[in-house]
Amino acid sequence: MTLDDLATPVELNNPAVRIVSLVPSITEAIALTCPERLVGCTDWCIRPTDIEERAGHTVARVRGTKNPNRDAIAALKPDLVVANREENRQFDVDALREAGLPVWVTSIDGAEEAVSSLARLFGAMGVTEQDWLGRARREWSAPAPGPVLRAVVPIWRDPWMCAGPGTYIADLLRHCGVELVDLPDDGTRYPHVDLEVLRGLGADRIVLPDEPYHFTADDGPEAFPGADVRLVDGQKLAWYGPSMVGARSQLIDAIR
Repeated sequence: MTLDDLATPVELNNPAVRIVSLVPSITEAIALTCPERLVGCTDWCIRPTDIEERAGHTVARVRGTKNPNRDAIAALKPDLVVANREENRQFDVDALREAGLPVWVTSIDGAEEAVSSLARLFGAMGVTEQDWLGRARREWSAPAPGPVLRAVVPIWRDPWMCAGPGTYIADLLRHCGVELVDLPDDGTRYPHVDLEVLRGLGADRIVLPDEPYHFTADDGPEAFPGADVRLVDGQKLAWYGPSMVGARSQLIDAIR
Protein backbone atom coordinates (compact mmCIF):
# COMPACT_ATOMS: atom_id res chain seq x y z
CA MET A 1 0.00 0.00 0.00
CA THR A 2 1.35 3.42 -0.97
CA LEU A 3 -0.03 6.97 -1.18
CA ASP A 4 -0.67 9.02 -4.32
CA ASP A 5 -0.13 12.79 -4.59
CA LEU A 6 -3.37 13.46 -2.69
CA ALA A 7 -2.31 11.09 0.11
CA THR A 8 -4.95 8.56 -0.93
CA PRO A 9 -3.91 4.92 -0.31
CA VAL A 10 -3.34 2.94 -3.50
CA GLU A 11 -3.01 -0.83 -3.44
CA LEU A 12 -0.44 -1.35 -6.14
CA ASN A 13 1.00 -4.63 -7.37
CA ASN A 14 4.72 -4.22 -8.05
CA PRO A 15 5.29 -4.04 -10.86
CA ALA A 16 2.00 -2.83 -12.31
CA VAL A 17 2.11 -4.52 -15.70
CA ARG A 18 -1.25 -3.28 -17.05
CA ILE A 19 -1.63 0.50 -16.91
CA VAL A 20 -4.36 2.83 -18.19
CA SER A 21 -3.39 6.49 -18.38
CA LEU A 22 -6.02 9.23 -18.42
CA VAL A 23 -3.43 12.02 -18.69
CA PRO A 24 -1.87 12.72 -22.12
CA SER A 25 1.47 13.95 -20.78
CA ILE A 26 1.77 10.98 -18.43
CA THR A 27 0.85 8.64 -21.28
CA GLU A 28 3.86 10.04 -23.12
CA ALA A 29 6.03 9.48 -20.04
CA ILE A 30 4.91 5.85 -19.72
CA ALA A 31 5.26 5.21 -23.46
CA LEU A 32 8.85 6.45 -23.36
CA THR A 33 9.71 4.63 -20.13
CA CYS A 34 7.87 1.31 -19.92
CA PRO A 35 5.64 1.19 -23.04
CA GLU A 36 4.92 -2.53 -22.78
CA ARG A 37 2.84 -1.82 -19.65
CA LEU A 38 0.44 0.62 -21.32
CA VAL A 39 -2.87 -1.04 -22.24
CA GLY A 40 -5.19 1.97 -22.45
CA CYS A 41 -5.16 5.75 -22.83
CA THR A 42 -7.43 8.62 -23.84
CA ASP A 43 -8.23 9.84 -27.34
CA TRP A 44 -6.19 12.95 -26.51
CA CYS A 45 -3.00 10.97 -25.90
CA ILE A 46 -1.24 11.94 -29.10
CA ARG A 47 2.40 11.53 -28.11
CA PRO A 48 4.45 9.68 -28.94
CA THR A 49 2.88 9.05 -32.33
CA ASP A 50 4.03 5.41 -32.33
CA ILE A 51 2.52 4.33 -29.00
CA GLU A 52 1.37 0.91 -30.21
CA GLU A 53 4.65 0.17 -31.98
CA ARG A 54 6.49 0.93 -28.76
CA ALA A 55 4.05 -1.07 -26.65
CA GLY A 56 4.10 -4.07 -28.99
CA HIS A 57 0.33 -4.48 -28.73
CA THR A 58 -2.96 -2.65 -29.24
CA VAL A 59 -3.45 0.22 -26.80
CA ALA A 60 -7.18 0.75 -26.26
CA ARG A 61 -8.62 4.26 -26.50
CA VAL A 62 -11.02 4.99 -23.65
CA ARG A 63 -12.52 8.35 -24.80
CA GLY A 64 -11.51 11.68 -23.27
CA THR A 65 -10.02 13.00 -20.07
CA LYS A 66 -13.38 14.43 -18.93
CA ASN A 67 -15.60 11.57 -20.13
CA PRO A 68 -13.61 8.33 -19.91
CA ASN A 69 -15.39 5.11 -20.76
CA ARG A 70 -15.23 3.53 -17.32
CA ASP A 71 -16.66 0.20 -18.51
CA ALA A 72 -13.98 -0.03 -21.18
CA ILE A 73 -11.30 0.78 -18.60
CA ALA A 74 -12.58 -1.93 -16.25
CA ALA A 75 -12.65 -4.44 -19.11
CA LEU A 76 -8.92 -3.90 -19.62
CA LYS A 77 -8.34 -5.23 -16.08
CA PRO A 78 -5.63 -2.67 -15.29
CA ASP A 79 -3.28 -3.01 -12.34
CA LEU A 80 -3.26 0.77 -12.17
CA VAL A 81 -5.19 3.73 -13.59
CA VAL A 82 -3.29 7.04 -13.62
CA ALA A 83 -5.26 10.30 -13.36
CA ASN A 84 -4.62 13.95 -12.56
CA ARG A 85 -6.41 16.22 -10.11
CA GLU A 86 -6.95 18.99 -12.66
CA GLU A 87 -7.40 17.08 -15.91
CA ASN A 88 -9.77 14.36 -14.67
CA ARG A 89 -13.02 14.53 -12.74
CA GLN A 90 -13.20 13.35 -9.15
CA PHE A 91 -16.50 11.71 -10.09
CA ASP A 92 -14.74 9.37 -12.50
CA VAL A 93 -11.90 8.65 -10.08
CA ASP A 94 -14.40 7.72 -7.38
CA ALA A 95 -16.41 5.53 -9.76
CA LEU A 96 -13.31 3.66 -10.91
CA ARG A 97 -12.27 3.05 -7.32
CA GLU A 98 -15.75 1.85 -6.43
CA ALA A 99 -15.40 -0.63 -9.30
CA GLY A 100 -12.36 -2.04 -7.52
CA LEU A 101 -9.67 -0.43 -9.68
CA PRO A 102 -6.58 1.15 -8.10
CA VAL A 103 -6.29 4.79 -9.20
CA TRP A 104 -3.21 6.94 -8.68
CA VAL A 105 -4.02 10.68 -8.83
CA THR A 106 -1.23 13.12 -9.54
CA SER A 107 -1.32 16.77 -8.45
CA ILE A 108 1.15 18.91 -10.38
CA ASP A 109 1.25 22.71 -10.27
CA GLY A 110 4.90 23.36 -11.04
CA ALA A 111 8.15 22.08 -12.50
CA GLU A 112 9.57 20.71 -9.25
CA GLU A 113 6.25 19.04 -8.45
CA ALA A 114 6.19 17.46 -11.90
CA VAL A 115 9.60 15.89 -11.44
CA SER A 116 8.95 14.68 -7.90
CA SER A 117 5.44 13.42 -8.71
CA LEU A 118 6.57 11.40 -11.72
CA ALA A 119 9.57 10.04 -9.81
CA ARG A 120 7.21 8.84 -7.05
CA LEU A 121 4.80 7.31 -9.56
CA PHE A 122 7.46 5.37 -11.42
CA GLY A 123 9.11 4.41 -8.15
CA ALA A 124 5.84 2.99 -6.86
CA MET A 125 5.52 1.05 -10.11
CA GLY A 126 8.98 -0.40 -9.61
CA VAL A 127 10.42 1.38 -12.65
CA THR A 128 14.01 2.63 -12.58
CA GLU A 129 14.29 6.40 -13.03
CA GLN A 130 14.87 7.30 -16.65
CA ASP A 131 17.43 9.68 -18.14
CA TRP A 132 14.74 12.14 -19.26
CA LEU A 133 13.59 12.64 -15.68
CA GLY A 134 17.07 13.48 -14.46
CA ARG A 135 17.57 15.86 -17.37
CA ALA A 136 14.28 17.62 -16.60
CA ARG A 137 15.25 17.92 -12.93
CA ARG A 138 18.56 19.59 -13.79
CA GLU A 139 17.10 21.86 -16.44
CA TRP A 140 14.27 23.27 -14.34
CA SER A 141 16.38 23.79 -11.20
CA ALA A 142 18.51 26.45 -12.92
CA PRO A 143 18.06 30.11 -11.86
CA ALA A 144 15.52 32.16 -13.80
CA PRO A 145 16.91 34.76 -16.19
CA GLY A 146 16.28 38.46 -15.69
CA PRO A 147 14.96 41.02 -15.95
CA VAL A 148 11.48 39.76 -15.09
CA LEU A 149 8.87 40.25 -17.79
CA ARG A 150 5.11 40.48 -17.24
CA ALA A 151 2.80 38.42 -19.43
CA VAL A 152 -0.75 37.42 -20.21
CA VAL A 153 -1.32 33.84 -21.39
CA PRO A 154 -4.70 33.29 -23.04
CA ILE A 155 -5.55 29.62 -23.43
CA TRP A 156 -8.93 30.13 -25.15
CA ARG A 157 -10.81 32.80 -27.04
CA ASP A 158 -14.50 33.70 -27.41
CA PRO A 159 -14.74 33.64 -24.45
CA TRP A 160 -11.21 34.63 -23.53
CA MET A 161 -9.68 32.53 -20.77
CA CYS A 162 -6.20 32.93 -19.31
CA ALA A 163 -3.77 30.94 -17.19
CA GLY A 164 -3.98 32.04 -13.57
CA PRO A 165 -1.24 32.48 -10.97
CA GLY A 166 -1.47 29.05 -9.33
CA THR A 167 -1.21 26.98 -12.50
CA TYR A 168 1.54 24.80 -13.93
CA ILE A 169 1.86 27.27 -16.81
CA ALA A 170 2.49 30.13 -14.38
CA ASP A 171 5.22 28.21 -12.58
CA LEU A 172 7.01 27.22 -15.78
CA LEU A 173 6.99 30.82 -16.95
CA ARG A 174 8.35 31.94 -13.57
CA HIS A 175 11.32 29.63 -14.17
CA CYS A 176 11.81 31.48 -17.46
CA GLY A 177 11.83 34.91 -15.83
CA VAL A 178 8.22 35.71 -16.72
CA GLU A 179 5.49 36.62 -14.23
CA LEU A 180 1.79 36.69 -15.01
CA VAL A 181 0.05 40.05 -14.67
CA ASP A 182 -2.69 40.30 -12.08
CA LEU A 183 -6.00 39.21 -13.58
CA PRO A 184 -9.56 39.78 -12.40
CA ASP A 185 -10.38 36.94 -10.01
CA ASP A 186 -13.47 34.95 -11.00
CA GLY A 187 -12.75 32.15 -8.53
CA THR A 188 -11.20 29.80 -11.10
CA ARG A 189 -7.66 28.80 -12.00
CA TYR A 190 -8.22 29.92 -15.60
CA PRO A 191 -10.29 33.11 -15.30
CA HIS A 192 -12.53 34.47 -18.00
CA VAL A 193 -11.34 37.99 -18.84
CA ASP A 194 -12.91 40.48 -21.22
CA LEU A 195 -10.68 41.20 -24.20
CA GLU A 196 -10.69 44.95 -23.55
CA VAL A 197 -9.47 44.27 -20.02
CA LEU A 198 -6.66 42.05 -21.33
CA ARG A 199 -5.58 44.76 -23.74
CA GLY A 200 -5.34 47.28 -20.91
CA LEU A 201 -3.22 45.25 -18.47
CA GLY A 202 0.07 46.60 -19.78
CA ALA A 203 1.76 43.23 -20.21
CA ASP A 204 5.24 43.06 -21.72
CA ARG A 205 4.24 39.94 -23.64
CA ILE A 206 1.05 38.31 -24.86
CA VAL A 207 1.91 34.59 -24.93
CA LEU A 208 -0.33 32.50 -27.21
CA PRO A 209 0.13 28.69 -27.01
CA ASP A 210 -1.14 26.39 -29.76
CA GLU A 211 -3.22 24.35 -27.30
CA PRO A 212 -5.81 23.89 -25.91
CA TYR A 213 -6.93 26.66 -28.30
CA HIS A 214 -4.88 26.50 -31.48
CA PHE A 215 -3.60 30.07 -31.67
CA THR A 216 -1.71 30.78 -34.90
CA ALA A 217 -0.14 33.77 -36.62
CA ASP A 218 -3.53 34.38 -38.27
CA ASP A 219 -5.73 33.61 -35.26
CA GLY A 220 -4.97 35.48 -32.05
CA PRO A 221 -2.33 38.20 -32.55
CA GLU A 222 -4.81 40.45 -34.37
CA ALA A 223 -6.76 40.79 -31.12
CA PHE A 224 -3.84 42.61 -29.50
CA PRO A 225 -2.83 45.43 -31.86
CA GLY A 226 0.46 47.06 -30.90
CA ALA A 227 1.32 44.39 -28.31
CA ASP A 228 4.37 42.14 -28.31
CA VAL A 229 2.71 38.80 -29.10
CA ARG A 230 4.66 35.55 -28.95
CA LEU A 231 3.40 32.21 -30.27
CA VAL A 232 4.67 29.19 -28.32
CA ASP A 233 4.46 25.41 -28.39
CA GLY A 234 1.63 24.59 -25.99
CA GLN A 235 3.07 21.19 -25.10
CA LYS A 236 6.33 22.80 -23.97
CA LEU A 237 4.30 25.14 -21.79
CA ALA A 238 1.70 22.79 -20.34
CA TRP A 239 2.89 19.16 -20.57
CA TYR A 240 4.93 17.57 -17.80
CA GLY A 241 7.16 14.58 -18.38
CA PRO A 242 9.58 14.09 -21.30
CA SER A 243 8.25 17.27 -22.92
CA MET A 244 9.95 19.21 -20.13
CA VAL A 245 13.36 18.31 -21.54
CA GLY A 246 14.55 21.21 -23.67
CA ALA A 247 11.32 23.14 -23.01
CA ARG A 248 12.87 25.77 -20.74
CA SER A 249 15.40 26.99 -23.30
CA GLN A 250 12.79 26.90 -26.06
CA LEU A 251 10.33 28.96 -24.01
CA ILE A 252 13.00 31.48 -23.04
CA ASP A 253 14.02 31.87 -26.67
CA ALA A 254 10.40 32.24 -27.79
CA ILE A 255 9.24 34.67 -25.12
CA ARG A 256 12.26 36.70 -24.12
